[in-house]
Amino acid sequence: MPPEPGLAELSPDQRLRRLELTVTRRLNGLLHGQYRGLLPGPGSEPAGSREYRPGEDEVRRMDWAVTARTAVPHVRQVDADRELTTWMLVDGTASMEFGTAELDKRELAVAAVAAVGFLTAGVGNRLGAQVLRADGVRRFPARSGRTHLLGLLRALLAAPRTPGHGDPPRPSVGSPGTTLGSPELADGLDALHRVANQRGLVVVVSDFLDGLPDDPGHPPPWEATLRRLSVRHQVLAIEVTDPRELELPDVGLITLVDPETGRRREVCTSDRRLRERYAEAAAAQREQVRQALRRGAATHLALRTDRDWGADIVRHVHAQRRMAAAPAGVARGGAA
Repeated sequence: MPPEPGLAELSPDQRLRRLELTVTRRLNGLLHGQYRGLLPGPGSEPAGSREYRPGEDEVRRMDWAVTARTAVPHVRQVDADRELTTWMLVDGTASMEFGTAELDKRELAVAAVAAVGFLTAGVGNRLGAQVLRADGVRRFPARSGRTHLLGLLRALLAAPRTPGHGDPPRPSVGSPGTTLGSPELADGLDALHRVANQRGLVVVVSDFLDGLPDDPGHPPPWEATLRRLSVRHQVLAIEVTDPRELELPDVGLITLVDPETGRRREVCTSDRRLRERYAEAAAAQREQVRQALRRGAATHLALRTDRDWGADIVRHVHAQRRMAAAPAGVARGGAA
């Protein structure tokens, strides 16, 4: 019996169907209740008050009116938001087209968008997106419904690829809702900050390499806006990587090409010390990204093109729910 074709080998419509089945069959069973999501949160709808528990409750949730009336400290209780607006920033620039496993990074980004979209779908819930592409920024207004989500996924799958180095440049012809120019992650986050006015979920899907400074002591240009977004919203940062970005195999002389600039360099991978230096530099770079996301108060979900992305999302959901259910002191201690 021939093996089942991989996701990258399917037609766009077949990919959409496979992605939807993967999410609904493997992930929906993990989520309980009417309102679904990847980041369990306290919500914002008032639901009464209860007595304050020292060490567990945040002081900013104190219900001062009830406290004054009863002379006993009380905190406000809230229910999960009944209508969720999810805003996504999807990196579709040249660096996301690299891949040496079953999927490349851009295809894995589409899978991540599908997971978030299907898991947050519900009555009244809306999804909006901004996609960084080689020909500019494509904007999708926040709307509800499965048709809108499938339209976004089809647009991601059909987005033009960056011409190879030496190819003639592609004409800068944008579709409706597209801003021409060289998109940057910081600009995309700034634009998202301007339109995401209502409290909700913000999801950023990228390799987060854009503008990463050589000096790890300097913050990347997108960190400040990420921190501003996290003040109002729950922020989920989905980092997409490929194994060859982390270590080089011993395959002799190869030519490396920078997908953003087209610069080429020949490298002899038989040099063990070179492979070690490459792995050390890559690990330091990923740690730099992790620290920037942590300072930006974003929840970090790492996906790799050579791993089962569905299983990684499952583990992420379980870990987030354990942290949400743990007492505040235990959660802080575990995070430390």
